Amino acid sequence: MTSIQQRAELQRRIWQIANDVRGAVDGWDFKQYVLGALFYRFISENFAAYMEAGDDSLRYAELPDSVITPEIKDDAIKTKGYFIYPSQLFVNVVAKAGSNESLNTDLAAIFASIEASASGYPSEQDIKGLFADFDTTSNRLGNTVKDKNARLAAVLKGVADLDFGPFDAAHIDLFGDAYEFLISNYAANAGKSGGEFFTPQHVSKLIARLALHGQTSVNKIYDPACGSGSLLLQAKKQFDEHRIEDGYYGQEINHTTYNLARMNMFLHNVNYDKFNIQLGNTLLEPHFADEKPFDAIVSNPPYSVKWVGSDDPTLINDERFAPAGVLAPKSKADFAFVLHALHYLSAKGRAAIVCFPGIFYRGGAEQKIRQYLVDHNYVETVIALAPNLFYGTTIAVNILVLSKHKPDTRTQFIDASGLFKKETNNNVLLDEHIEQIMAVFDSKADVLHFAQSVPLERIRANDYNLSVSSYVEAKDTREVVDIVQLNAEIKRTVARIDELRRAIDAIVEEIEGGAQ
Repeated sequence: MTSIQQRAELQRRIWQIANDVRGAVDGWDFKQYVLGALFYRFISENFAAYMEAGDDSLRYAELPDSVITPEIKDDAIKTKGYFIYPSQLFVNVVAKAGSNESLNTDLAAIFASIEASASGYPSEQDIKGLFADFDTTSNRLGNTVKDKNARLAAVLKGVADLDFGPFDAAHIDLFGDAYEFLISNYAANAGKSGGEFFTPQHVSKLIARLALHGQTSVNKIYDPACGSGSLLLQAKKQFDEHRIEDGYYGQEINHTTYNLARMNMFLHNVNYDKFNIQLGNTLLEPHFADEKPFDAIVSNPPYSVKWVGSDDPTLINDERFAPAGVLAPKSKADFAFVLHALHYLSAKGRAAIVCFPGIFYRGGAEQKIRQYLVDHNYVETVIALAPNLFYGTTIAVNILVLSKHKPDTRTQFIDASGLFKKETNNNVLLDEHIEQIMAVFDSKADVLHFAQSVPLERIRANDYNLSVSSYVEAKDTREVVDIVQLNAEIKRTVARIDELRRAIDAIVEEIEGGAQ
Protein backbone atom coordinates (compact mmCIF):
# COMPACT_ATOMS: atom_id res chain seq x y z
CA MET A 1 0.00 0.00 0.00
CA THR A 2 1.43 3.41 -0.97
CA SER A 3 1.68 6.26 1.52
CA ILE A 4 -1.17 8.06 -0.27
CA GLN A 5 -3.36 4.95 -0.10
CA GLN A 6 -2.40 4.42 3.55
CA ARG A 7 -3.43 7.98 4.39
CA ALA A 8 -6.71 7.63 2.52
CA GLU A 9 -7.51 4.34 4.29
CA LEU A 10 -6.63 5.83 7.68
CA GLN A 11 -8.86 8.82 7.02
CA ARG A 12 -11.74 6.62 5.90
CA ARG A 13 -11.41 4.43 9.00
CA ILE A 14 -11.04 7.22 11.52
CA TRP A 15 -14.09 9.08 10.23
CA GLN A 16 -16.04 5.82 10.29
CA ILE A 17 -15.01 5.29 13.92
CA ALA A 18 -15.94 8.86 14.82
CA ASN A 19 -19.43 8.37 13.41
CA ASP A 20 -20.03 4.80 14.55
CA VAL A 21 -19.03 5.35 18.17
CA ARG A 22 -20.79 8.64 18.80
CA GLY A 23 -24.23 7.10 18.34
CA ALA A 24 -26.91 9.73 18.93
CA VAL A 25 -24.40 12.31 20.20
CA ASP A 26 -23.93 15.26 17.86
CA GLY A 27 -20.61 14.99 16.00
CA TRP A 28 -19.58 18.48 17.05
CA ASP A 29 -20.14 17.65 20.73
CA PHE A 30 -18.35 14.31 20.40
CA LYS A 31 -15.24 15.59 18.61
CA GLN A 32 -13.25 16.05 21.83
CA TYR A 33 -13.34 12.33 22.61
CA VAL A 34 -12.09 11.13 19.23
CA LEU A 35 -9.49 13.89 18.96
CA GLY A 36 -8.49 13.41 22.59
CA ALA A 37 -8.10 9.63 22.21
CA LEU A 38 -5.92 10.13 19.12
CA PHE A 39 -3.81 12.63 21.04
CA TYR A 40 -3.52 10.30 24.05
CA ARG A 41 -2.30 7.48 21.81
CA PHE A 42 0.22 9.74 20.08
CA ILE A 43 1.85 11.14 23.22
CA SER A 44 1.95 7.64 24.72
CA GLU A 45 3.78 6.17 21.74
CA ASN A 46 5.97 9.25 21.44
CA PHE A 47 6.95 9.03 25.11
CA ALA A 48 7.56 5.28 24.99
CA ALA A 49 9.82 5.72 21.93
CA TYR A 50 11.78 8.39 23.79
CA MET A 51 12.21 6.20 26.88
CA GLU A 52 13.32 3.20 24.80
CA ALA A 53 15.86 5.38 22.96
CA GLY A 54 16.18 2.96 20.05
CA ASP A 55 16.93 -0.06 22.27
CA ASP A 56 15.03 -2.92 20.60
CA SER A 57 15.35 -5.07 23.72
CA LEU A 58 13.46 -2.55 25.88
CA ARG A 59 9.67 -2.38 26.02
CA TYR A 60 8.73 0.60 28.16
CA ALA A 61 5.06 -0.44 28.23
CA GLU A 62 6.02 -3.73 29.90
CA LEU A 63 8.03 -2.18 32.75
CA PRO A 64 6.57 -1.83 36.26
CA ASP A 65 5.99 1.73 37.40
CA SER A 66 8.24 1.04 40.40
CA VAL A 67 11.42 1.10 38.28
CA ILE A 68 10.94 4.81 37.55
CA THR A 69 13.28 6.83 39.74
CA PRO A 70 12.83 10.57 40.46
CA GLU A 71 15.93 11.24 38.36
CA ILE A 72 14.50 9.38 35.35
CA LYS A 73 11.22 11.24 35.66
CA ASP A 74 12.88 14.64 36.07
CA ASP A 75 15.10 14.15 33.03
CA ALA A 76 12.19 13.00 30.87
CA ILE A 77 9.99 15.96 31.80
CA LYS A 78 12.77 18.43 31.03
CA THR A 79 13.05 16.94 27.54
CA LYS A 80 9.49 15.95 26.61
CA GLY A 81 7.58 18.36 28.81
CA TYR A 82 5.47 15.67 30.54
CA PHE A 83 5.71 12.18 32.03
CA ILE A 84 3.66 9.01 31.51
CA TYR A 85 4.19 5.93 33.66
CA PRO A 86 4.15 2.56 31.86
CA SER A 87 0.78 1.62 33.38
CA GLN A 88 -0.68 4.91 32.11
CA LEU A 89 0.25 4.35 28.47
CA PHE A 90 -2.57 4.18 25.93
CA VAL A 91 -1.69 0.62 24.92
CA ASN A 92 -2.04 -0.66 28.51
CA VAL A 93 -5.26 1.22 29.22
CA VAL A 94 -6.95 0.10 26.00
CA ALA A 95 -6.00 -3.54 26.65
CA LYS A 96 -8.24 -3.61 29.74
CA ALA A 97 -10.76 -0.95 28.67
CA GLY A 98 -13.57 -3.38 27.79
CA SER A 99 -13.63 -4.99 31.25
CA ASN A 100 -12.58 -1.98 33.36
CA GLU A 101 -15.62 -0.92 35.41
CA SER A 102 -13.84 2.26 36.53
CA LEU A 103 -12.49 3.22 33.10
CA ASN A 104 -13.94 6.74 33.17
CA THR A 105 -12.43 7.64 36.55
CA ASP A 106 -9.14 5.87 35.74
CA LEU A 107 -8.81 7.90 32.54
CA ALA A 108 -9.55 11.14 34.38
CA ALA A 109 -6.84 10.27 36.94
CA ILE A 110 -4.30 9.45 34.21
CA PHE A 111 -4.97 12.70 32.36
CA ALA A 112 -4.66 14.66 35.60
CA SER A 113 -1.38 12.89 36.37
CA ILE A 114 0.09 13.68 32.93
CA GLU A 115 -0.83 17.35 33.29
CA ALA A 116 0.44 17.52 36.88
CA SER A 117 3.78 15.99 35.88
CA ALA A 118 4.73 19.31 34.22
CA SER A 119 4.04 21.34 37.36
CA GLY A 120 7.02 23.54 38.20
CA TYR A 121 8.73 22.84 34.87
CA PRO A 122 9.11 25.18 31.86
CA SER A 123 6.46 23.13 30.02
CA GLU A 124 3.78 23.67 32.69
CA GLN A 125 1.67 26.16 30.73
CA ASP A 126 1.95 24.10 27.53
CA ILE A 127 0.61 20.96 29.25
CA LYS A 128 -1.82 22.41 31.78
CA GLY A 129 -5.47 21.77 30.90
CA LEU A 130 -4.73 19.82 27.71
CA PHE A 131 -7.34 17.20 28.57
CA ALA A 132 -9.87 19.64 30.03
CA ASP A 133 -12.39 18.97 27.26
CA PHE A 134 -12.04 15.17 27.49
CA ASP A 135 -14.71 15.00 30.18
CA THR A 136 -15.02 11.34 31.13
CA THR A 137 -18.01 12.05 33.41
CA SER A 138 -20.09 13.91 30.81
CA ASN A 139 -23.66 12.79 30.15
CA ARG A 140 -22.85 13.05 26.45
CA LEU A 141 -21.17 9.69 26.90
CA GLY A 142 -24.22 8.10 28.51
CA ASN A 143 -26.51 8.38 31.50
CA THR A 144 -24.87 5.64 33.59
CA VAL A 145 -21.26 4.84 34.42
CA LYS A 146 -21.66 1.59 32.47
CA ASP A 147 -22.81 3.49 29.38
CA LYS A 148 -19.99 6.00 29.73
CA ASN A 149 -17.38 3.29 30.05
CA ALA A 150 -18.77 1.38 27.08
CA ARG A 151 -18.53 4.41 24.83
CA LEU A 152 -15.08 5.38 26.10
CA ALA A 153 -13.86 1.82 25.53
CA ALA A 154 -15.27 1.89 22.00
CA VAL A 155 -13.46 5.17 21.21
CA LEU A 156 -10.16 3.89 22.60
CA LYS A 157 -10.52 0.55 20.79
CA GLY A 158 -11.35 2.28 17.51
CA VAL A 159 -8.30 4.55 17.74
CA ALA A 160 -6.13 1.60 18.82
CA ASP A 161 -7.11 -0.35 15.70
CA LEU A 162 -5.80 2.38 13.36
CA ASP A 163 -2.60 1.21 11.66
CA PHE A 164 -0.04 4.00 11.89
CA GLY A 165 2.90 1.63 11.58
CA PRO A 166 6.00 1.79 13.81
CA PHE A 167 6.53 5.02 15.71
CA ASP A 168 9.26 6.60 13.63
CA ALA A 169 9.72 9.75 11.57
CA ALA A 170 8.11 8.18 8.51
CA HIS A 171 4.89 7.43 10.39
CA ILE A 172 4.63 10.34 12.84
CA ASP A 173 3.19 12.50 10.04
CA LEU A 174 0.28 10.08 9.76
CA PHE A 175 -0.85 11.06 13.26
CA GLY A 176 -0.76 14.73 12.38
CA ASP A 177 -2.55 14.13 9.09
CA ALA A 178 -5.26 12.09 10.82
CA TYR A 179 -5.80 14.81 13.42
CA GLU A 180 -6.01 17.53 10.74
CA PHE A 181 -8.39 15.37 8.73
CA LEU A 182 -10.67 14.93 11.73
CA ILE A 183 -10.63 18.64 12.56
CA SER A 184 -11.38 19.61 8.95
CA ASN A 185 -14.30 17.16 8.77
CA TYR A 186 -15.74 18.40 12.03
CA ALA A 187 -15.33 21.97 10.78
CA ALA A 188 -17.03 21.18 7.49
CA ASN A 189 -20.01 19.74 9.36
CA ALA A 190 -20.20 22.41 12.04
CA GLY A 191 -21.74 25.19 9.96
CA LYS A 192 -20.69 28.76 10.72
CA SER A 193 -18.68 27.85 13.83
CA GLY A 194 -16.44 25.53 11.81
CA GLY A 195 -14.80 28.42 10.00
CA GLU A 196 -13.91 30.01 13.32
CA PHE A 197 -11.34 27.40 14.28
CA PHE A 198 -10.07 25.83 11.07
CA THR A 199 -8.75 27.25 7.81
CA PRO A 200 -8.90 24.73 4.94
CA GLN A 201 -5.47 23.36 4.08
CA HIS A 202 -5.47 24.56 0.48
CA VAL A 203 -6.05 28.18 1.61
CA SER A 204 -3.62 27.78 4.52
CA LYS A 205 -0.96 26.73 2.05
CA LEU A 206 -1.38 29.92 0.03
CA ILE A 207 -1.35 32.12 3.15
CA ALA A 208 1.78 30.44 4.54
CA ARG A 209 3.60 30.78 1.22
CA LEU A 210 2.72 34.47 0.98
CA ALA A 211 3.98 35.19 4.51
CA LEU A 212 7.24 33.26 4.06
CA HIS A 213 7.90 34.23 0.45
CA GLY A 214 11.48 35.21 -0.29
CA GLN A 215 12.74 34.56 3.25
CA THR A 216 15.44 31.92 3.53
CA SER A 217 14.75 31.79 7.26
CA VAL A 218 12.39 33.43 9.74
CA ASN A 219 12.90 33.91 13.44
CA LYS A 220 9.38 32.72 14.32
CA ILE A 221 5.86 32.61 12.95
CA TYR A 222 2.79 34.04 14.68
CA ASP A 223 -0.99 33.80 14.36
CA PRO A 224 -2.94 36.28 16.54
CA ALA A 225 -6.20 34.32 16.09
CA CYS A 226 -4.80 30.83 15.70
CA GLY A 227 -7.89 28.61 16.04
CA SER A 228 -6.73 25.00 15.97
CA GLY A 229 -3.27 26.01 14.73
CA SER A 230 -3.80 24.86 11.14
CA LEU A 231 -2.24 27.97 9.60
CA LEU A 232 0.89 27.77 11.75
CA LEU A 233 1.35 24.09 11.01
CA GLN A 234 0.82 24.58 7.30
CA ALA A 235 3.96 26.74 7.38
CA LYS A 236 5.83 23.84 8.98
CA LYS A 237 4.50 21.45 6.35
CA GLN A 238 5.48 23.64 3.41
CA PHE A 239 9.02 24.43 4.35
CA ASP A 240 12.15 22.86 5.76
CA GLU A 241 12.32 22.94 9.55
CA HIS A 242 15.32 25.28 9.66
CA ARG A 243 13.37 28.09 7.99
CA ILE A 244 11.39 28.70 11.17
CA GLU A 245 14.15 29.01 13.74
CA ASP A 246 12.51 29.90 17.04
CA GLY A 247 9.13 28.27 16.81
CA TYR A 248 5.40 28.82 16.50
CA TYR A 249 3.36 31.39 18.42
CA GLY A 250 -0.39 31.86 18.59
CA GLN A 251 -3.23 33.24 20.67
CA GLU A 252 -6.80 31.93 20.77
CA ILE A 253 -9.85 33.25 22.64
CA ASN A 254 -11.89 30.02 22.75
CA HIS A 255 -10.75 27.59 25.45
CA THR A 256 -11.69 24.39 23.62
CA THR A 257 -10.02 25.56 20.41
CA TYR A 258 -6.95 26.64 22.38
CA ASN A 259 -6.62 23.07 23.63
CA LEU A 260 -7.06 21.74 20.08
CA ALA A 261 -4.22 23.99 18.91
CA ARG A 262 -1.82 22.77 21.59
CA MET A 263 -2.70 19.13 20.88
CA ASN A 264 -2.22 19.83 17.19
CA MET A 265 1.31 21.08 17.83
CA PHE A 266 2.26 17.92 19.76
CA LEU A 267 0.65 15.71 17.11
CA HIS A 268 2.81 17.35 14.45
CA ASN A 269 5.87 16.57 16.56
CA VAL A 270 6.48 20.18 17.59
CA ASN A 271 8.02 19.90 21.05
CA TYR A 272 6.77 22.08 23.90
CA ASP A 273 9.85 24.33 23.72
CA LYS A 274 9.19 25.09 20.03
CA PHE A 275 5.65 26.44 20.38
CA ASN A 276 3.85 28.93 22.58
CA ILE A 277 0.06 28.99 22.32
CA GLN A 278 -1.72 31.34 24.73
CA LEU A 279 -5.36 31.73 25.75
CA GLY A 280 -7.01 35.13 25.72
CA ASN A 281 -8.47 38.07 23.81
CA THR A 282 -5.80 39.21 21.35
CA LEU A 283 -7.24 42.70 20.93
CA LEU A 284 -7.64 43.49 24.63
CA GLU A 285 -5.12 41.18 26.33
CA PRO A 286 -2.37 40.56 23.78
CA HIS A 287 0.44 38.14 24.59
CA PHE A 288 3.97 38.02 23.16
CA ALA A 289 4.80 41.73 23.47
CA ASP A 290 8.24 40.60 24.61
CA GLU A 291 8.55 38.14 21.72
CA LYS A 292 7.85 40.56 18.86
CA PRO A 293 8.76 41.34 16.16
CA PHE A 294 7.87 38.30 14.06
CA ASP A 295 9.27 37.66 10.59
CA ALA A 296 6.10 35.88 9.46
CA ILE A 297 2.48 36.42 10.52
CA VAL A 298 -0.47 34.40 9.23
CA SER A 299 -4.06 34.86 10.28
CA ASN A 300 -7.71 34.20 9.50
CA PRO A 301 -9.37 36.32 12.21
CA PRO A 302 -13.15 36.34 12.76
CA TYR A 303 -14.95 38.48 10.18
CA SER A 304 -16.53 41.73 11.38
CA VAL A 305 -16.74 40.62 14.99
CA LYS A 306 -17.84 43.19 17.58
CA TRP A 307 -15.32 44.63 20.04
CA VAL A 308 -15.22 47.37 22.68
CA GLY A 309 -13.52 49.88 20.37
CA SER A 310 -14.16 53.53 21.25
CA ASP A 311 -16.11 52.53 24.38
CA ASP A 312 -12.66 52.12 25.95
CA PRO A 313 -10.97 55.53 25.54
CA THR A 314 -7.59 54.10 26.58
CA LEU A 315 -7.36 51.99 23.43
CA ILE A 316 -6.61 54.98 21.20
CA ASN A 317 -3.33 55.28 23.14
CA ASP A 318 -2.48 51.60 22.62
CA GLU A 319 0.77 51.44 20.65
CA ARG A 320 -0.88 49.07 18.16
CA PHE A 321 -3.75 51.41 17.26
CA ALA A 322 -2.43 54.91 18.06
CA PRO A 323 -0.40 55.40 14.84
CA ALA A 324 -3.57 55.15 12.71
CA GLY A 325 -5.21 57.88 14.80
CA VAL A 326 -8.54 56.05 14.87
CA LEU A 327 -9.96 52.78 16.17
CA ALA A 328 -11.72 50.13 14.10
CA PRO A 329 -15.52 50.45 14.41
CA LYS A 330 -17.12 48.74 17.41
CA SER A 331 -19.24 46.58 15.13
CA LYS A 332 -16.34 45.56 12.87
CA ALA A 333 -13.01 44.69 14.52
CA ASP A 334 -11.34 43.56 11.27
CA PHE A 335 -8.86 46.43 11.09
CA ALA A 336 -8.05 46.08 14.80
CA PHE A 337 -6.61 42.63 13.96
CA VAL A 338 -4.79 44.10 10.94
CA LEU A 339 -3.17 46.88 13.01
CA HIS A 340 -2.27 44.38 15.74
CA ALA A 341 -0.50 42.18 13.19
CA LEU A 342 1.28 45.16 11.65
CA HIS A 343 2.62 46.20 15.05
CA TYR A 344 3.99 42.70 15.68
CA LEU A 345 5.61 42.44 12.23
CA SER A 346 9.37 42.76 11.80
CA ALA A 347 11.07 45.09 9.32
CA LYS A 348 11.97 42.15 7.05
CA GLY A 349 8.77 40.17 7.44
CA ARG A 350 5.35 39.77 5.87
CA ALA A 351 1.86 39.30 7.25
CA ALA A 352 -0.83 37.50 5.22
CA ILE A 353 -4.31 38.06 6.67
CA VAL A 354 -7.70 36.84 5.47
CA CYS A 355 -10.10 39.80 5.44
CA PHE A 356 -13.77 40.52 4.90
CA PRO A 357 -14.07 42.42 1.57
CA GLY A 358 -16.10 45.30 3.02
CA ILE A 359 -13.14 46.74 4.93
CA PHE A 360 -11.44 47.65 1.65
CA TYR A 361 -14.09 50.07 0.42
CA ARG A 362 -16.22 51.25 3.35
CA GLY A 363 -15.87 54.84 4.59
CA GLY A 364 -15.48 56.30 8.07
CA ALA A 365 -12.84 54.93 10.43
CA GLU A 366 -11.98 52.07 8.07
CA GLN A 367 -11.14 54.53 5.29
CA LYS A 368 -8.86 56.45 7.66
CA ILE A 369 -7.05 53.25 8.64
CA ARG A 370 -6.61 52.36 4.94
CA GLN A 371 -5.16 55.84 4.40
CA TYR A 372 -2.67 55.25 7.20
CA LEU A 373 -1.65 51.87 5.77
CA VAL A 374 -1.29 53.16 2.20
CA ASP A 375 0.46 56.44 3.04
CA HIS A 376 3.01 54.54 5.13
CA ASN A 377 3.48 52.02 2.32
CA TYR A 378 2.54 48.91 4.32
CA VAL A 379 0.12 47.35 1.82
CA GLU A 380 2.01 45.10 -0.55
CA THR A 381 -0.84 43.13 -2.13
CA VAL A 382 -4.60 42.60 -1.94
CA ILE A 383 -5.84 39.30 -3.39
CA ALA A 384 -9.49 38.58 -4.18
CA LEU A 385 -10.29 34.87 -3.76
CA ALA A 386 -13.15 32.80 -5.13
CA PRO A 387 -16.36 32.42 -3.10
CA ASN A 388 -17.13 29.39 -0.92
CA LEU A 389 -13.53 28.43 -0.11
CA PHE A 390 -14.02 28.51 3.67
CA TYR A 391 -16.17 26.57 6.09
CA GLY A 392 -19.26 28.31 7.38
CA THR A 393 -19.38 31.13 4.81
CA THR A 394 -19.87 31.39 1.07
CA ILE A 395 -18.48 34.92 0.69
CA ALA A 396 -15.50 35.68 -1.52
CA VAL A 397 -12.88 36.89 0.96
CA ASN A 398 -9.62 38.75 0.36
CA ILE A 399 -6.06 38.22 1.53
CA LEU A 400 -4.20 41.33 2.67
CA VAL A 401 -0.40 41.10 2.51
CA LEU A 402 1.45 43.61 4.68
CA SER A 403 5.15 44.42 4.38
CA LYS A 404 7.53 46.94 5.91
CA HIS A 405 10.20 46.54 3.23
CA LYS A 406 8.51 47.37 -0.08
CA PRO A 407 11.00 48.51 -2.76
CA ASP A 408 8.54 51.09 -4.18
CA THR A 409 5.20 52.71 -3.36
CA ARG A 410 3.05 50.70 -5.73
CA THR A 411 0.34 48.38 -4.39
CA GLN A 412 -0.46 45.11 -6.14
CA PHE A 413 -3.98 43.85 -6.75
CA ILE A 414 -4.65 40.26 -7.82
CA ASP A 415 -8.05 39.00 -8.96
CA ALA A 416 -7.92 35.26 -8.23
CA SER A 417 -11.70 34.95 -7.98
CA GLY A 418 -11.77 32.71 -11.04
CA LEU A 419 -9.20 30.25 -9.67
CA PHE A 420 -10.98 27.33 -8.03
CA LYS A 421 -12.24 23.81 -8.54
CA LYS A 422 -15.85 23.17 -7.64
CA GLU A 423 -16.42 20.28 -5.25
CA THR A 424 -19.57 19.00 -3.56
CA ASN A 425 -19.90 21.48 -0.72
CA ASN A 426 -17.02 23.90 -1.18
CA ASN A 427 -14.71 25.29 -3.80
CA VAL A 428 -11.01 24.47 -3.47
CA LEU A 429 -7.73 26.02 -4.57
CA LEU A 430 -5.57 23.55 -6.46
CA ASP A 431 -1.77 23.63 -6.36
CA GLU A 432 -1.75 25.02 -9.89
CA HIS A 433 -3.93 27.93 -8.76
CA ILE A 434 -1.58 28.65 -5.85
CA GLU A 435 1.43 28.56 -8.19
CA GLN A 436 -0.29 31.00 -10.54
CA ILE A 437 -0.95 33.44 -7.69
CA MET A 438 2.55 33.09 -6.25
CA ALA A 439 4.20 33.63 -9.64
CA VAL A 440 2.51 36.99 -10.19
CA PHE A 441 2.94 37.93 -6.51
CA ASP A 442 6.68 37.39 -6.92
CA SER A 443 7.07 39.16 -10.26
CA LYS A 444 4.61 42.01 -9.58
CA ALA A 445 3.91 41.90 -13.31
CA ASP A 446 0.73 43.39 -14.74
CA VAL A 447 -1.46 40.69 -16.28
CA LEU A 448 -4.63 41.70 -18.07
CA HIS A 449 -7.75 40.80 -16.08
CA PHE A 450 -5.61 39.20 -13.36
CA ALA A 451 -3.03 41.47 -11.71
CA GLN A 452 -2.24 45.16 -11.59
CA SER A 453 0.34 47.16 -9.63
CA VAL A 454 -1.09 50.60 -8.91
CA PRO A 455 0.80 53.80 -8.04
CA LEU A 456 0.14 55.49 -4.71
CA GLU A 457 -1.32 58.59 -6.39
CA ARG A 458 -4.08 56.60 -8.06
CA ILE A 459 -5.13 55.00 -4.77
CA ARG A 460 -5.18 58.40 -3.09
CA ALA A 461 -7.30 59.80 -5.90
CA ASN A 462 -9.68 56.88 -5.41
CA ASP A 463 -10.25 57.77 -1.72
CA TYR A 464 -7.97 54.95 -0.59
CA ASN A 465 -10.29 52.30 -1.95
CA LEU A 466 -8.43 48.98 -1.90
CA SER A 467 -11.02 46.78 -3.62
CA VAL A 468 -9.42 44.58 -6.24
CA SER A 469 -12.30 45.21 -8.65
CA SER A 470 -11.44 48.94 -8.64
CA TYR A 471 -8.07 48.28 -10.25
CA VAL A 472 -8.22 44.95 -12.08
CA GLU A 473 -10.63 45.04 -14.98
CA ALA A 474 -12.81 41.96 -15.02
CA LYS A 475 -12.75 39.92 -18.18
CA ASP A 476 -15.87 40.46 -20.28
CA THR A 477 -17.29 36.97 -20.62
CA ARG A 478 -20.33 38.10 -22.53
CA GLU A 479 -20.78 36.70 -26.02
CA VAL A 480 -19.39 38.98 -28.74
CA VAL A 481 -22.20 40.00 -31.08
CA ASP A 482 -21.64 40.84 -34.78
CA ILE A 483 -24.10 43.71 -35.30
CA VAL A 484 -24.02 43.50 -39.12
CA GLN A 485 -24.73 39.78 -39.07
CA LEU A 486 -27.43 40.26 -36.43
CA ASN A 487 -29.18 42.93 -38.54
CA ALA A 488 -29.08 40.66 -41.59
CA GLU A 489 -30.61 37.81 -39.56
CA ILE A 490 -33.33 40.16 -38.26
CA LYS A 491 -34.16 41.24 -41.83
CA ARG A 492 -34.40 37.61 -42.96
CA THR A 493 -36.59 36.78 -39.97
CA VAL A 494 -38.90 39.76 -40.61
CA ALA A 495 -39.19 38.81 -44.30
CA ARG A 496 -40.01 35.23 -43.34
CA ILE A 497 -42.66 36.44 -40.87
CA ASP A 498 -44.22 38.64 -43.58
CA GLU A 499 -44.24 35.68 -45.96
CA LEU A 500 -45.94 33.49 -43.36
CA ARG A 501 -48.52 36.16 -42.64
CA ARG A 502 -49.39 36.44 -46.34
CA ALA A 503 -49.74 32.66 -46.55
CA ILE A 504 -52.00 32.62 -43.48
CA ASP A 505 -54.10 35.47 -44.89
CA ALA A 506 -54.54 33.56 -48.16
CA ILE A 507 -55.64 30.43 -46.29
CA VAL A 508 -58.11 32.43 -44.19
CA GLU A 509 -59.49 34.17 -47.30
CA GLU A 510 -59.93 30.81 -49.07
CA ILE A 511 -61.74 29.34 -46.06
CA GLU A 512 -64.02 32.34 -45.74
CA GLY A 513 -64.78 32.26 -49.51
CA GLY A 514 -65.72 28.59 -49.37
CA ALA A 515 -67.99 29.20 -46.43
CA GLN A 516 -70.07 31.67 -48.47
